[in-house]
Formats: sequence, C-alpha cells, structure tokens
Amino acid sequence: MKILLSHGAGGEMMNSLIADSILKNISSRNLGEVGLSDLDDGASISLGDKELVISTDSYIVSPIFFPGGDIGKLAACGTINDISMMGGRPIALSLAIIMEEGFETSELERIIRSIDEICKRTGVSVITGDTKVMQKGKLDKIVINTTGIGLAGRGKVVKDSNLSQGDKIIVSGTIGDHGISLLSFREGFGFETTLCSDVAPLWSMVEKALMVGGITAMRDPTRGGLAATLNDWARKSKTGIIIHEEKIPLKPEVKAASSMLGIDPYTVANEGKAVIGVRKDKAEKLLSVLRSTDEGKDAEIIGEVIDNYKGKVILETIVGGKRIMEPPVGDPVPRVC
Repeated sequence: MKILLSHGAGGEMMNSLIADSILKNISSRNLGEVGLSDLDDGASISLGDKELVISTDSYIVSPIFFPGGDIGKLAACGTINDISMMGGRPIALSLAIIMEEGFETSELERIIRSIDEICKRTGVSVITGDTKVMQKGKLDKIVINTTGIGLAGRGKVVKDSNLSQGDKIIVSGTIGDHGISLLSFREGFGFETTLCSDVAPLWSMVEKALMVGGITAMRDPTRGGLAATLNDWARKSKTGIIIHEEKIPLKPEVKAASSMLGIDPYTVANEGKAVIGVRKDKAEKLLSVLRSTDEGKDAEIIGEVIDNYKGKVILETIVGGKRIMEPPVGDPVPRVC
C-alpha cells in the first residue's frame, strides 16, 4: 500500500493507517491517565498529585501566510489547544523547524515572531528546539513541529471516552472558518476579503470553562472537523450522539463557499474552536461562561448524548429529517494545518 495525502487527513483512512501500520508495530504502556492506545490528542504521565500532559503535532500548511495567521501562529495555537483540551494548563513548547534551502530569513523571523506572540499571550515558554535545512526542491518551504507540555491535577485529565447519556454537546463558535478561508485564499475563489482563519489560543476560555465543572470531553475539531470529533467520541464512549443542525453556528461565507464547492463544512478543519461535552445540569452555566469570552461569544448547545445509536452520530436536519453524520474518509481541504 502506498501512503496517500488522505492518510494524514484526520479521517477514517488515517485511523486505519494508525491501527494497521503503527500501533500494531509499537510497544507502549500507559504512564498516566491517558496513553498511546487511547488515541486522544495527547497523553499524560503521573507525577505525584499531578498529571504531566504532553501533545505533539507537525504543521505543513499551504500557503504558510494566510488571512488571520501563518504557520507559526498555527503551530503555537494548535499544540497549546491540544494541551488545553485535555484539561492541562499549557506551560512550555519545543520547536522543531525544517526549511528548504533558499527560504527567506525575513519570512522565518516573521514566523518566529508569531509563535512568540502567542506564547506571551498564554504564558507559555519555548524551551528547546531543533533546526534543519533540506536541499532546494526536496521540501515545500517549511515544516514545523511543536511538542507541548502542561499540568493537570491527578484525576482531572479530560478524555475522549468519558461521555455518558444526557450530556450536552457545546461548540464554542462558528464551524469551518479555517479550512474554507485557506481554500478560498489558496485557490482564489474570492471569499478571502470577508473570511479569515479562526486560529487562536483557547486556554483562557478553557480555564474559565473548567472552573464551571461537569466537563466530560473536550476537543478542538481540527483535521476532520466537527464530524470526526463527534464520531471519535461516540465510538470511544460507546454512546450515541444526536446533533441539531439548526443549532450549529456557521458564517454565511462558509455556507456559501461550502455550497459552491460541494464541501461538507462539518468535515473541515477548525483552529480556534472547541467542542465540549458537559453534564446536563452544568450546560447552561457553561454556555453563559463561554459566551462571556471573546473566543466563545458565538457558542451554542448543538446536541446531546443518547442511549441508542451507540457509536454513531445522528444529524437532525433543518427540515426535520435524520441522517447519520459520517466521519470523513479523507480531507476535503488538504494541507490546511
């Protein structure tokens, strides 16, 4: 089998590749509450009464500068958000950069300044790194890897598999902004004047959300979008999830572009949104807290966890019908993260 772009897109092809070619060939054991076999966005190591939360990610976005951000901002926010989604306070990042020979130092410095700005905003430090250069034509400009660490209390790590019947599903804002914005800008479809990437660090919002309590799952819906996140949760927690389409917040530009291009916005990557599972009795309080923040001002309760349709996500459509919200097989918008 040859590796395809779709194998790195966050959908079912990537899940199969991980299961069939990676996990079966690697030995691992859990060192904390979350390990490799959980296939969450990170893992943890138990240290006394604390959990050290760790996540790593690589960024291959094209173009490297786009409306609302650049590859540096994306790398810093992406890893900080993965730590945050597990309930960890982000504290440090590593930074590995691979560049193509001939890459402009002015562009490198612009990217580094973006990383530094996000780190300052979130109280995170870049503490170690690595720099490599490849021959011209052997790499597309620049690739960045960031590994983040954070701290959570013992027993406080948020896992994908903790949903239970009755939990409400909240999304912190409009869906599809990042992927549709990049696609439009990259291909010249003309939406770039009004639509920007949503890339943003979410820790300040998440910290307030955690203080409300009752959170059972949390994920930033990056590769594979909302559909991939919800299907992962349903499968891991062995529950069903029903989503009310009329409640999903979408910008008019995203609706228009998705319709024109034949793309399902629920499968498109987001880089500044959170999907949160929360106990029913805490849902309204959490929604109010999210809406009080800049990052969560458009938050909505979009669904709930149900006892039937186990392992499936059901979309209650705007016209009143129901259909299965399938997980994406590949990625309708490649190289957006």
